[in-house]
Amino acid sequence: MLYALKIATRYLTANKAQTALLITGVAVGVFIFIFMSALIGGLAEFILSRTVGDLSHVTIEAEDPDPSLLIAPAGHVLAVTERGRTRNATLAEAETWLPLIEAVPGVRAVSPQITGAGFLTRGAQVSQVSVTGVMPGRESAILDLDGYMVEGSARTGSGLIVLGRDLADDLALSLGQTVRLQSSGGITALLTLSGVFETGNGAMDGARAFVSLPVARTLFAMPQGVTRIEIKLDDLNAADATALRIRALTGLDAVPWTDGAEQLMEALNAQAQTGYFLKTFALITIVIGVASALMLSTYRRRPEIGIMRAMGAGRNFVVFVFVAQGALIGLMGGVMGAALGYLALLPFPSREAFEPGTLPMDITQGSYGLAITLTVIGAILASILPARAASRVDPVTAIGQ
Repeated sequence: MLYALKIATRYLTANKAQTALLITGVAVGVFIFIFMSALIGGLAEFILSRTVGDLSHVTIEAEDPDPSLLIAPAGHVLAVTERGRTRNATLAEAETWLPLIEAVPGVRAVSPQITGAGFLTRGAQVSQVSVTGVMPGRESAILDLDGYMVEGSARTGSGLIVLGRDLADDLALSLGQTVRLQSSGGITALLTLSGVFETGNGAMDGARAFVSLPVARTLFAMPQGVTRIEIKLDDLNAADATALRIRALTGLDAVPWTDGAEQLMEALNAQAQTGYFLKTFALITIVIGVASALMLSTYRRRPEIGIMRAMGAGRNFVVFVFVAQGALIGLMGGVMGAALGYLALLPFPSREAFEPGTLPMDITQGSYGLAITLTVIGAILASILPARAASRVDPVTAIGQ
């Protein structure tokens, strides 16, 4: 077999220009494969980071109490207490569950919250807001408030409030100024603006206010418990499995982010399928190129093949020679294309630094090893037909030519 490999190498080096052109063509196909892998994978990461990255991956919300009914003996309803009208739904034992949830593998951060509606008032200006009370020190556990701050600090200490840029502009507020926050229950607190954030999401920047959990307890008359627990995971794709584990552990209705995100998942799957098609076409191009070149080589070397057969070389030996050529072409072209792909992707920012308006290329998803492996396999498969044709050459006829 070593002798057959030596002959295969000699055939490749006999026409260096043709071999170099063939290897370059294979390298271009591998480069396209890697580029598409990095682009499709990076685009999926970018979409998920923008749509889910700043959201809770698993959410536990308190359920509103069932309405109370007073029924007369005749079966007529005398009075109905509307759901959520008399008291807020709470997770009363949240402090007990937090350590259990934090101990679940894959959980990065847990944020107990009290949420509700309210009104911000400054002078004659009034804006309706969505109030979120968070634990001091955990302001950026779910939403990266620290990363979105444009003024001040994200810390929500006693008597402090953090607002979105659009909301602060609407009320003409600047850092250090006082604003009145009134909850939907009518309780009012005077708070000082300590920070302004800007996420690029108009709904959030124009209507979200963050306060500390103690302030929220006062505003919404909730001395204990929380209304919601938000959970951030190391791997957002593990949300379904983690939610099931939390349900089994706590008995709470843990809801993964994938619930209600069917359209997003379908779009990502369609995008992945498109990537598979494009990469398949790149591999098909490689196979066709290698097969064409080896078929031409077989035709040109018929006399040499005939001499090998006349000297006792078997058909398997001839097949191995041409299969070895294909493998060497695939290996050299694959390594060259992978190296070019890696160098071409180096200037692009990492997935953590993706910015709007730029190609979200993820160098870690280039599939370099897979590209080389598939290229070598494809080149070997492409060489089988020419190799079989070479093995069937009649020695007498070939030498006579």
